Amino acid sequence: MLSLKSISKSFNKGTINEISIFEDFNIDIKKGDFVSVVGSNGAGKSTLLNLISGNIIADKGIISLNEENITHYENYKRSKLIGRVYQDPAKGTSPSMSIMENLSICNNKGKRFGLKFCIKKDTERYFKDELSILNMGLENKLHTKVGSLSGGQRQALSLLMATMVSPDVLLLDEHTAALDPNTSENIINITENIVKTKGITTIMVTHNLSHAITFGNRLILMHKGAIVKDLEEDFKSKLKVSDLIEEFKNVASSNELSDTMLLS
Repeated sequence: MLSLKSISKSFNKGTINEISIFEDFNIDIKKGDFVSVVGSNGAGKSTLLNLISGNIIADKGIISLNEENITHYENYKRSKLIGRVYQDPAKGTSPSMSIMENLSICNNKGKRFGLKFCIKKDTERYFKDELSILNMGLENKLHTKVGSLSGGQRQALSLLMATMVSPDVLLLDEHTAALDPNTSENIINITENIVKTKGITTIMVTHNLSHAITFGNRLILMHKGAIVKDLEEDFKSKLKVSDLIEEFKNVASSNELSDTMLLS
């Protein structure tokens, strides 16, 4: 369904600061998979998501989605196929616009439209139904400016917007990392509910080892641009956080693990 073949990517090429992130990197992800990705800092986790989303272009190799080569698709073109939620709750929404206006833009991705679309009663009802899934009362705040929402509310809204048109792939870039523990648990549970309900293929980069083990059917451990462990659901479900930390220690010295990762 999603395939990266022989991917190479370097930054600052031709300079003394040149760094190679990926060399002949390969991964295949099946339709409906929920893949958790963990790894040390600099392992290439965010670069992987940026390559898939089109924020950066691979130097070599092929990225295909549903057997279509999307390697050189521009970011805006891939946005119709790929949803993304970032670590920062401020990304993914327009703070100066209302919840309804944000949802309207998202709901009409790839279409010609005006904000007049927002005032249709059937559309308003649809938005309220979608927002009610979040269980945050946002369905009663359609005309509230997004900038006035809490971080957790904005992240939940970003998640809803990223999945509203049922993309082929959902990318979660440490989307609970900037939230307090209670809000983080709420958002990850909302994530699981939406992903399962809509059957969206999902790749979640996280430093929360507990989340990596608990959620999804596949867990990938990356180090220095390579997949060093690829654990399917049967094995993954039996892991404890301490087991996963030991896996890290087998491929990298323990001081390369961030405090966030060890304490999550």
